[in-house]
Amino acid sequence: MGIYEFKQEDAFMFASDIGARTKRVGDELQFKTCPYCNSPETYKFAINLRTGAFNCKRSTCGAKGNMITLARDFNFSLGREVDEYFNSVRRYKSLRNYPVPKSKPEAVAYMESRGIGKDVTDQYNITTRKDDDRVLVFPFFDEKNQMQFIKYRKTDFVKGRDRNKEWCEENCKPILFGMNHCDPEAGPLVMTEGQIDSLSCAEAGIRNAVSVPTGAKGFTWVPYCWDWLGTFNTLIVFGDHENGKITLLEEMRLRFHGTVKHVRPEDYRGCKDANELLQEYGPEAVRQAVDQAVVVEDPLSKDLSEVARKDVMKMEHFSTGFGKLDKLIGGFFLGSLVLLTGERGHGKSTLASQFGIYAIKQGYGTFFYSGEMPDFQFRDWFDRQVAGNRYINKTESNLGFVGYSVNGMYQDRIAAWYRGKARIYEDGDIDDDAGRNALLETMETNIKQYGMQVLIVDNLMTAMEDDMSSDLYRQQTAFVAKLAKMARTMNVVIILVVHPRKASAKEFGNDDVMGSSNITNLAHVVLRYTEPKEQSAQNEDRVLQTLKSRLIGRIDRDGIPLWYQESSKRISESQMFDFELGWENADDRSFATVEDDEDIPFD
Repeated sequence: MGIYEFKQEDAFMFASDIGARTKRVGDELQFKTCPYCNSPETYKFAINLRTGAFNCKRSTCGAKGNMITLARDFNFSLGREVDEYFNSVRRYKSLRNYPVPKSKPEAVAYMESRGIGKDVTDQYNITTRKDDDRVLVFPFFDEKNQMQFIKYRKTDFVKGRDRNKEWCEENCKPILFGMNHCDPEAGPLVMTEGQIDSLSCAEAGIRNAVSVPTGAKGFTWVPYCWDWLGTFNTLIVFGDHENGKITLLEEMRLRFHGTVKHVRPEDYRGCKDANELLQEYGPEAVRQAVDQAVVVEDPLSKDLSEVARKDVMKMEHFSTGFGKLDKLIGGFFLGSLVLLTGERGHGKSTLASQFGIYAIKQGYGTFFYSGEMPDFQFRDWFDRQVAGNRYINKTESNLGFVGYSVNGMYQDRIAAWYRGKARIYEDGDIDDDAGRNALLETMETNIKQYGMQVLIVDNLMTAMEDDMSSDLYRQQTAFVAKLAKMARTMNVVIILVVHPRKASAKEFGNDDVMGSSNITNLAHVVLRYTEPKEQSAQNEDRVLQTLKSRLIGRIDRDGIPLWYQESSKRISESQMFDFELGWENADDRSFATVEDDEDIPFD
């Protein structure tokens, strides 16, 4: 990681800083007017939002560079460290006329009291102030042996009496203490928080030991030591061990370009820092702590051998309701995002709700978002699917319209069957970030509070423009990423209904799903419910293709034949639609009554 890493917001902040009018087109932030040539030709200047590189497309201008170039040319700040490193804005005091300090007896005596011998004190030029021998002087020399920084430390500091325990010579360039004694060829670089800690490492025979100038939270030294740090392949952080954490470690893990190690917590032996360890257990303990330093674990990766084994067939899953599909993909596994696509009007919503019904039958609470129909209509269709044709009345209006409704005798029993197991999002309009975030929050609440384990989102992508450069495209792709994360982290199944992209002559594939590969790459399973390519002898209504099955690895482009029954809105793989769900034989009585002449067991 370098001194500067491009962030998209820097481009937008630059535009705001210079008062530019802009528009975002794909991965570019385009400026109405080029800040270099101010040409009347509009939107010729653009910043790439992935890399930070910019250029003006006018041949007579041709300005190009990156965010650091813009920061320099337009006095735009990218942060203090970047400004100082690339622009050399600040001028520090020169210490060339300061004499190289020679150790004084008072300094030697104090350092010996901390376990550090005279040889090391002399070598690092530790002395005391001429006006107060109770104040230590630590001179900081760079790799060219030039004194750049001076730090003072009061040896008899008393809190409440003294103003400061440590302070620095005013307006000096901050660098690392001990740089002039280090050699990249002599092994890794050890970094401590305090100067006495780095000197403790030197006392233990560790040559490449440095310390930061202004404590664990001060990183003003980075711009001036960055190139020098780059000469080392490995950095060992030996910060203060406090409250279960090692100071300097997280920041240096992000900043240092090579391998970052740290002293193991157990090797501190209950001590706070290197100097305490030196005083309590001697130089060998310090050397051992450095020698046994371990690589910082990346929070986003782990050694493959440490990954817990899982038997796929033992992972929690449930039946899709279709035997042939279960045999192909193993059912729906918790932790999965399932994409269900198909041409408009082919019955994706109907199939999705039937998936939900089968989940409820198996004891999995199911949440529904229906963006294409009001809740009362959704319930009517849902109830018909639960009921089945035997419990549905057919009526015909005086206009000849044929309609279907659940027989009133069974409506309460059906509602009791799914009460507490099926919930629906009240507001069906999701057309901006606020709406999508509200839906995400509601889904999370239903998972945590109501125990919903299957969530069906139908059809969020309705409003998606078929334009890969649109902001809406990117926003909804980001939304799908959040759904995938929710499925994984909360161990639920999310079924997302999506439209296909515009029809093409080639065979339908994952890239033909609305949102292209950005969306299908996030999914564990991709299903397509569509018309058969050619009418077969089976005379099926639809086929269900499996375009992706990440967990099992099987696909089926020919598809499973399925049939549809209009009255019940049920879908079947055998043309048998009167399957039972369990409500049919449920007892109508919600509680038992007692005969009047029975004894009451209380007075």
